Amino acid sequence: HLQLVESGGDLVQPGGSLTLSCAASGSSLSYYAIGWFRRAPGKEREAVSSISSAGGRTYFRDSVSGRFTISRDNAKNTAYLQMNNLKPEDTGVYYCAASEDPHKASAYAVEYAHWGQGTQVTVSS
Repeated sequence: HLQLVESGGDLVQPGGSLTLSCAASGSSLSYYAIGWFRRAPGKEREAVSSISSAGGRTYFRDSVSGRFTISRDNAKNTAYLQMNNLKPEDTGVYYCAASEDPHKASAYAVEYAHWGQGTQVTVSS
């Protein structure tokens, strides 16, 4: 059974950078596409970025495109979300999720069957 654990969340000033990690256990991450989602206070969960199992397809929501990078190292069973030039509106709990359709980079949460517990990102001065 696949388990996901996020790490790397922190308090950072606007303009700063963070790298989130999503470590998998119980199965090989290479079988899954990975998505990063976030939930800001008082808002609905939204897709941030996703990557197919081999890394050939990616998705970024418009507000993070050019600032965030998604990657994965299947040998280490870990996926990453590099976040640069962070803004206060990036604040929220970030979740990684795994989809059993490995070839897509989906933005739809319903397509992800496995979820981590989340890591808090706070962007504030």
